[in-house]
Amino acid sequence: MISGRSRVFAILGDPVAHSLSPAMHNAAFHALGLEAVYVPLRAAAAEVPVLLHALARAGGGGNVTVPHKEAAAAAVEQATVRVQRLGACNTFWGEGAAIHGDNTDVDGVLEALADLEAPATGWLIAGTGGGARAAVAAAVARGAGVAIRSRDAGRRQAFEAWCQGQGAPLVPAEACEVLVNATPLGLKPGDHLPLAHDDAPRAQVAFDMVYGRGETPWVRLMRQEGLRAADGRVMLVAQGAAAFRRWFPDEDPPIEVMRAAVNDALRESR
Repeated sequence: MISGRSRVFAILGDPVAHSLSPAMHNAAFHALGLEAVYVPLRAAAAEVPVLLHALARAGGGGNVTVPHKEAAAAAVEQATVRVQRLGACNTFWGEGAAIHGDNTDVDGVLEALADLEAPATGWLIAGTGGGARAAVAAAVARGAGVAIRSRDAGRRQAFEAWCQGQGAPLVPAEACEVLVNATPLGLKPGDHLPLAHDDAPRAQVAFDMVYGRGETPWVRLMRQEGLRAADGRVMLVAQGAAAFRRWFPDEDPPIEVMRAAVNDALRESR
């Protein structure tokens, strides 16, 4: 139920219309009888601090998706150690007089790769943005080395230096056993594939942070080539549950309800 007492949550990004966070969180709010609503808000980078502060100071909060996670990290007033280390924030809320921020994407990556039984050896990560930073943090937590792919050589080199500063050893792509797409490639029809199996011939696992109806073309191709592969729906639910705990610390997130809402939205017509 929406009323004058409803807490308003939103996902800020560009694009944002594809996001299933509203379906997932509104299902959770309804299941628990919470007076809250979650909406998608397309935003330019310059608008992120204003929207983030307005939502949090009104008693709500939300999430941040591509390409604004770094902007959100700079805008929050009380950042967790994880946000400070990664320079990327995907979850925000008001607490006391301050705007708080965390990065629950790391929780999502860890759960998704655990679900795929990913080895903690070497991970080849496509991307250098906020999602890639979460993947590197997950690799550090698992004790895995990383290799980085980017279309921009300068960004790749800068990101590799950042990885080493985070305690993630660099390894050759040829030695990696896990492929991670931490780019938006796959959101739009006709996007080229983020990685090829030939980039890491020893790869056993492919994880795509992007999700879509019927899975992404890259996930389907990697599975055809014999890899254990999955799109971003497990990550979405896991990071969403972690975010829910920040917003409602006295409630347990209804994870099965959240998972069902995501799967219903993504169910492929047969």
